[in-house]
Amino acid sequence: MELYKLYRPKTLKGVIGQDGAIASLQKLVDHNKIPHTLLLTGPSGCGKTTIGRILKEILQCGDHDFTEINCADFKGIDMVRDIRRYANLSPMAGKCRIWLIDEAHKLTGDAQNAFLKLLEDTPGHVYFMLATTDPQKLIKTIHTRSTEVKLNALSEDDLVRLLRRVTEREQMTLTEGVIQEIAEAAEGSARKALVILEQVGSLETEIEQIQAIQTTSLNKADAFRLAQALFNWDRKTTWADVAKILRLLANDDPEGIRYVVLGYARSCMVGKDAKDGKPERVPSESAGIKAFKIIEIFGRNFYDSKSAGLAAACWEAFH
Repeated sequence: MELYKLYRPKTLKGVIGQDGAIASLQKLVDHNKIPHTLLLTGPSGCGKTTIGRILKEILQCGDHDFTEINCADFKGIDMVRDIRRYANLSPMAGKCRIWLIDEAHKLTGDAQNAFLKLLEDTPGHVYFMLATTDPQKLIKTIHTRSTEVKLNALSEDDLVRLLRRVTEREQMTLTEGVIQEIAEAAEGSARKALVILEQVGSLETEIEQIQAIQTTSLNKADAFRLAQALFNWDRKTTWADVAKILRLLANDDPEGIRYVVLGYARSCMVGKDAKDGKPERVPSESAGIKAFKIIEIFGRNFYDSKSAGLAAACWEAFH
């Protein structure tokens, strides 16, 4: 089993780096007042899905009554209708039914509106947990019907503590320097930190380990070139040019590349500030429309699809 799955926390107490959010949740648990709709927000890899699965155990929800839905794949009104169909049925095992809706911001406008009645008149045995990296894309009425739990990217100190604990249990030989390198490369994500640790843990020398970490670290220059190519400002860029850059980025982190593209899209949409605080250029309406489409396409993560997902998103954006 992969390390990030093996060391996924099983209790609220085991969740690191989210002290405020966990304290609030624990208080709700202690008073038996867990809301029927939770909105779990925060960056990728910070623990949203993990907390949802922990609450499944706390609420004594059976495996057959716990449903995870990734809205990157199922985001339309038909999915909401399916939930409606089963929500009023009694649990098959355990005390409740839970729907964990991942990437909830991907829900279409019609699907979000269709969800409102369920969120307002939720059966007593049903809980909804909406997890999202982009809560701004959810309509206001979903926010008002939910209790938001805000999670943050983990600090490097939190990641270092996690890495020390895992390396000790796995009997890996890593120096403090290597652990610090991994924590820095993980960019606040416990999942990414453990993925990198697994990649370098079997290497024998510190030099090999650091080289491997640097290989997994993002080549930001080429990622920036990719973003520029996708926007195709001069209309001379071809798909072959984009594919060439993707080959250069083959060993890089697709999630890191995604964030570079999103950052570039934002600057193209609103303009980039110069040192004097004035915009360096005024973005055109066509640039804003293109940026909006890029942000929409690259809003879904690549943790499962990895480099294939990145290539597919680039193909969609380019065409």
